Amino acid sequence: MAKKNAAPKTMGFEEPLIQLRKKIEELKEYTATADVDLSSEIDSLEERLAGLENDIYENMKPWDRVQVARHPDRPTTLDYIPLIFNDFIELHGDRLYGDDEAIVGGIGSFDGQPVTIIGHQRGKDTKENIRRNFGMPHPEGYRKALRLMKQAEKFNRPIVCLIDTKGAYPGKAAEERGQSEAIAKNLVEMAGLEVPVLSIVIGEGGSGGALALGVGNHILMLENSTFSVISPEGAASILWKDSALAQTAAEAMKITAPDLFGMKIIEAIIPEVRGGAHHHYEKQAEMIAQAIRKSFEELKGLSGEELIDQRYKKFRSIGIFSE
Repeated sequence: MAKKNAAPKTMGFEEPLIQLRKKIEELKEYTATADVDLSSEIDSLEERLAGLENDIYENMKPWDRVQVARHPDRPTTLDYIPLIFNDFIELHGDRLYGDDEAIVGGIGSFDGQPVTIIGHQRGKDTKENIRRNFGMPHPEGYRKALRLMKQAEKFNRPIVCLIDTKGAYPGKAAEERGQSEAIAKNLVEMAGLEVPVLSIVIGEGGSGGALALGVGNHILMLENSTFSVISPEGAASILWKDSALAQTAAEAMKITAPDLFGMKIIEAIIPEVRGGAHHHYEKQAEMIAQAIRKSFEELKGLSGEELIDQRYKKFRSIGIFSE
């Protein structure tokens, strides 16, 4: 697992903060080595830094959130699992073709309750990204996920899905093995599961690749995650024949958690630690665990038939607006 609190890589909109923090550190070092008291200057800069952090992090644009969602140090499914769940046992294979490492799944416990956990898994470096196919599943990945969901239903275990993918793999081999059919079958089968299904977008939620794990009773999103039918670059290429207009597309598409919460597509937004989940894995995991706990509490009293009905009504209501 990646180092939980290593110094994260920075993004363009954070540049003013980086420069100010660097200046504060320089003054602190100078104060420690020279016989000069610069405490008042340091206090002034730290106060300015706090105000700047508020301005930047509380007024993030959609494109800023896209950048945070794609951050190379952002925690993945395998980073979160040991921090949220206990006794996790990973299960492999779809029993039809093979094992897709872009989807991780298995059984564990949450607050003493057995659960099934399934999630997309991308890599942290080039070697792991190649192994995980950059988090883009093949059909066997979705069939593995469905196998574990049906197993969870058989043993009456709630299901937690962690979504983090640019989309399903669009290659020739995936199409030959039935990519569209695998995604479509997941949508149908998830809609009829008689156990609670909780889907949490922890990074990018791209296209059908995300929706194949997204037919939940509750859909939650981390504050700086995205959920969309297409990437901003893809939308810009189609609409304006220019992927460089991705920032404009991100603003128009309403793909961020605040946008989707406002449209009642998701049930809740999970707050992120200041600057993004990559700044502190453990604290972020605690916030996700609290959200899971709350959703389970709301869903635990529903029968299998009621869970199906709630899920059906939830998705039927999407896109219906009244003046």
